[in-house]
Amino acid sequence: MNFENLTVWKRSATLSANLYLYFKKLSDFGFKDQITRSGLSIPCNIAEGMTRTTNPDKHKFLGYAYSSCAELRTQIHIGAKIQYIDPKTSEHWLNETNEISAMIKGLDKAIN
Repeated sequence: MNFENLTVWKRSATLSANLYLYFKKLSDFGFKDQITRSGLSIPCNIAEGMTRTTNPDKHKFLGYAYSSCAELRTQIHIGAKIQYIDPKTSEHWLNETNEISAMIKGLDKAIN
């Protein structure tokens, strides 16, 4: 299965790119680095997992992607509270991370 054809990979890669663009000029390097790294980790772990040859490896990396999505969701909540993320954007990203999480779980179940 080519990971680049997976909707979950496409959506998470787009979200990651959007995070980088949104925080491009943020001077708080620590926050910017952490939120962009967790966002980048999602499509990267999906890609790595789907190119593994054994199902246990696939499950492991999809688990990492799922956990990174939860980490990102936490950072979005905090970013909104400290006014680094506007309310409309944070709501959109929270919805997107929830949907991506569900898609990762669905993909993980489909592997069995």
